[in-house]
Amino acid sequence: MTIETKVFGEVTIDDNKIIHFENGIIGFPDLTDFALIYDEEKGNDAGIRWLQSLQEPAFAMPVMDPLLVLSSYNPVVDDEMLKPLGELDPDEILVLVTVTVPKDLKKMSVNLRAPLVINVKERKAVQIILDGEEYMIKFPIYDIVKNGKKEGTC
Repeated sequence: MTIETKVFGEVTIDDNKIIHFENGIIGFPDLTDFALIYDEEKGNDAGIRWLQSLQEPAFAMPVMDPLLVLSSYNPVVDDEMLKPLGELDPDEILVLVTVTVPKDLKKMSVNLRAPLVINVKERKAVQIILDGEEYMIKFPIYDIVKNGKKEGTC
């Protein structure tokens, strides 16, 4: 499938790379099919990636692995919330968090309270909202990303 995106121009996406969110994502329930786009030269684990909507080419959301900014990130999730993902193998789960990049980059943050959980094998995903106050909605990451870039990790 080839789509024309606002951020990346024309992009070809293999059908086997499409990630389906049965219930959409927070604020965009009608957007259910996405592809994960990243700098292939840096590899799949390279800092900020983009969750590109296949239904709305102008919508691409920056996401990243929460462990890059908080190594202790390990939320407790009710099994019921993960049912849309099907059979889960711990080695086939990818957890991402959304990144907010305001005009003042020093206020860049990630939302640790509403992670995206992806069953890589089945290409099914859900966004869940964690209970409690353990994880911040706006966890600041500017210094982490800035330092990571210096070290070549982001």
